[in-house]
Amino acid sequence: MYAMKYMNKQQCIERDEVRNVFRELEILQEIEHVFLVNLWYSFQDEEDMFMVVDLLLGGDLRYHLQQNVQFTEETVKLYICEMASALDYLRSQPPEIFHSFLNGGSGYSFEVDWWSLGVIAYELLRGWRPYDIHSNSPVESLVQLFSTVSVQYTTAWSKDMVALLRKLLTVNPEHRFSSLANIQTSSYLSNVDWDEICEKKVEPGFIPNKGRLHCDPTFELEEMILESRPLHKKKKRLAKNKSRDNSKDSSHKLKSFACPLIAGAGISLSNTSDGALQNSTCVPGQLVRPCMILIFAEVSSKVLP
Repeated sequence: MYAMKYMNKQQCIERDEVRNVFRELEILQEIEHVFLVNLWYSFQDEEDMFMVVDLLLGGDLRYHLQQNVQFTEETVKLYICEMASALDYLRSQPPEIFHSFLNGGSGYSFEVDWWSLGVIAYELLRGWRPYDIHSNSPVESLVQLFSTVSVQYTTAWSKDMVALLRKLLTVNPEHRFSSLANIQTSSYLSNVDWDEICEKKVEPGFIPNKGRLHCDPTFELEEMILESRPLHKKKKRLAKNKSRDNSKDSSHKLKSFACPLIAGAGISLSNTSDGALQNSTCVPGQLVRPCMILIFAEVSSKVLP
């Protein structure tokens, strides 16, 4: 079984997200790791682009935090190792995502991902984040917050865990743990068998109940009720559109037959942008035309080892 992500092509164009979508697909096609959500196939139809990825029935950590799950220190330790392994892999595989920052551009440095790892570990242990930050917080207030507010660590945690969190949450990136090699020097992780971690041989401390749905079902209901072009009505909608297009095509042919001058001077359906979508031969892994937006091959499968 797989999970499927879909994005409306017209909305991507209107929101100026085309470049980001292409980049996401390119990166996903280049990577494969045991602790990443891996891409298996991508395809498209008249309305949407689809990505078929790993199905993770256990839900995400945010959902379990909202359900007041209490994560033990040993469980969080395993999560730190898994995420550190994934971050190290990403840095080695698609390093170009950091190049704009390193070259003085507006990107970001990889050190911030290790800061995020520290924030996640802290929140899993305590139930809330080390800083009171919101998405609408001004940048100026954040800079002042980081320079004046100290992170509070509870005495219930082991000293080695606190020491590791301090190194991950260090404000100055030059002094922060920001690589797998850095993390592996931590005394808290000195007994970790990293090969067993990557082979998933370490028993996790928290295992979601397989008999439950580990997501909020209201999201699915919102998609069905509020979405203007819901996926479950796509088949009927596309059939209706196809019938309308066929009617227009028949009308065009009748007009062309009745007036040879128009037929000679006009543009046939197969030369229009719509015709390119319907009639062009798709080659796996290639764009139909470089100038066309979000037009992918019918099925572009990932090469398996």
